[in-house]
Amino acid sequence: MDHFADRLRAAPQSRLQRGAATEALALARELAVRAQAIEEPGSPPRQMPDAGMFAAADQITVAGHDLALVLRDPDELARALELVARAQKKAGV
Repeated sequence: MDHFADRLRAAPQSRLQRGAATEALALARELAVRAQAIEEPGSPPRQMPDAGMFAAADQITVAGHDLALVLRDPDELARALELVARAQKKAGV
């Protein structure tokens, strides 16, 4: 996740505009929803706002670290890591 975020920070604006930032935001939102489900079971999830393409890397970092703090199930961890890998591949960074 940190590697993906670092790659986004180093990516040119054109790459972010071509979908890398959109993919990153989608990942950050999914990671945030998963963390919220663990922290507040039964509560409706709050959606992470779109803070713009230049904030996408930070949003991944925050959401990913939040999820890492609450994950206890190794299978859930593996699924989260797979989400990150797929998102990075789709983003092309």
